[in-house]
Amino acid sequence: MTTATTLHAASREALSAAESTLDEVLGAAGADPAAIGSDLLAVVTLLTGQIGLRRALGDGSSDPAARERLATSLFDGKVSASALRVLTRAVAQRWSNPRELLDGLESLGRSALLTSAEKAGNLDTVEDELFRIARIVVGEPELEQALSDQAAPAEAKRELARELFAGKVGDVTLALVEQVVTRQVGRGVGFGLDRLVKLAAQRRERSVAYVVSADALSQAQQEQLAEKLHGIYGRQIALHVEIDPRLGGGLVVRVGDEVIDGSAAGRIAALRRQLA
Repeated sequence: MTTATTLHAASREALSAAESTLDEVLGAAGADPAAIGSDLLAVVTLLTGQIGLRRALGDGSSDPAARERLATSLFDGKVSASALRVLTRAVAQRWSNPRELLDGLESLGRSALLTSAEKAGNLDTVEDELFRIARIVVGEPELEQALSDQAAPAEAKRELARELFAGKVGDVTLALVEQVVTRQVGRGVGFGLDRLVKLAAQRRERSVAYVVSADALSQAQQEQLAEKLHGIYGRQIALHVEIDPRLGGGLVVRVGDEVIDGSAAGRIAALRRQLA
């Protein structure tokens, strides 16, 4: 999955223009962010399997008005008027290549879905559900391999995700998971899900700390840890905690690429290295 930070310069400008339109649409009275997001992601799914169409809509050397007309002829009546407005603005921009148009549309769809969670007051729930699913997937290598298999049909992977998680998480979370499962390449679905966790945390202007604890942490202990990490990093920190008795005691905390190992197992390993 490409993000705005890894898009080429032209595509970053194109995404910025499309994001402005998305903001206008989402700010309009009666806007349904979840429906808009779902429509945009449905377009991404269609274009992923239609190479010729993707190239026609993402060809930066062609007439922008012609690309808008093509998008309108294809999707008018099939997606909401709000989603079509965002889509036509997006395809009218000059993207570095058709693949980055898809990545941009995916980013717009995810943003709309997260906005719907934000407006409903359950963005923290979506963030936590994504984290829990990521841990399940990463903890089951066979499952991650099945969901990440590029040779497997996208619809089969989508159905597997639905069988596992439908009814156990909210609609926004499930839609985001399905999108990762059908489009994630490279480092696997677990990595893609963790990227979504970070994206949700960023919406709340917080960084993510992945905490592994030998024992369950009380709410007070989590608040104390978050406050300490806030003091260390100078920003709000969202904690995601999983339990692993194998640590023998203490905590392991990962924020970005930095790891703070305060576990008994970590101290023993450090002592062994010193003795060696």
